[in-house]
Amino acid sequence: MNIEHLNLFIRIAATHNISLAGNELRLSPAVASAHINKLEAGLGVRLIHRTTRKVSLTEEGKAFLPYAEDVISSVEAARASVGAGNALPIGTLRVAAPASFGRMHVLPALSNFLSLYPELHVDLKLSDTIVDLVEGGFDIAIRNSQLKDSSLIARKLAIDTRILCASPAYLEKHGIPNSPEQLNSHQCITLMGLDTWAFHTPKGPINVKAKGNFRTDNGEAVRDVCINGMGITISSKWSVYQQLQSGELVQILADYPLVNDTAIWAVYPSSRLLAPKVRAFIDYFTEYFGEIPYWEQHP
Repeated sequence: MNIEHLNLFIRIAATHNISLAGNELRLSPAVASAHINKLEAGLGVRLIHRTTRKVSLTEEGKAFLPYAEDVISSVEAARASVGAGNALPIGTLRVAAPASFGRMHVLPALSNFLSLYPELHVDLKLSDTIVDLVEGGFDIAIRNSQLKDSSLIARKLAIDTRILCASPAYLEKHGIPNSPEQLNSHQCITLMGLDTWAFHTPKGPINVKAKGNFRTDNGEAVRDVCINGMGITISSKWSVYQQLQSGELVQILADYPLVNDTAIWAVYPSSRLLAPKVRAFIDYFTEYFGEIPYWEQHP
């Protein structure tokens, strides 16, 4: 039984599309279709229903799928065992990352990462939409929110400190708030759906309903209009560290830290074995960001 055929069948089961599954494995539609025909011929059963728009598993295909997945897991485990855990990453690593964080902090590091592993290819999707790793065929995703899906495993890559900041021009015109309560008299720039700001205070945590005349669904837009003096906002240090260093933005209410448990996570599907290419990615970026990431080392 051909391992490549099994891999293709597993991806077809997730994507419901032969061409898309084949493309993920760098196979042409014709070759992918031929591989499935050979797998079905070898088994003597039809595994998928084919239509002009999509494919679906037959009852035999549904029964066969978990066994195919077990075979692939066993093969990967066997390869890792004979490599004494040092199997070199090869093939294609499909990564999903938030658009802003990926552009600012993943892309600059990829050149050196790929130079270390010349047999590895990276497909990077930059999107603020939370992707389905299994259905989308991703090996790993970078996220800055807590893991809610129990079928996934999360590894912390870096801390993600969030602060309040504003431009010097805004503060000169409107004054500097000395407590969270004083934010009620200021223009607050918010991300849609995130307009309740929670603070640690000597009297315990308090919540402030942030109000202002502008909000958006894009973190970089929030940062940019804050630089332009439109108000006060919450931002991750990884997004504004350069502006803090240059003085375009300044931190405020530092004595009232935000209630915040966010971090930068590497998330991947649960399995008995962590693929060498995924392990290499996690190890590289954990070391690249370090215990205190470079964006946390600025004012």
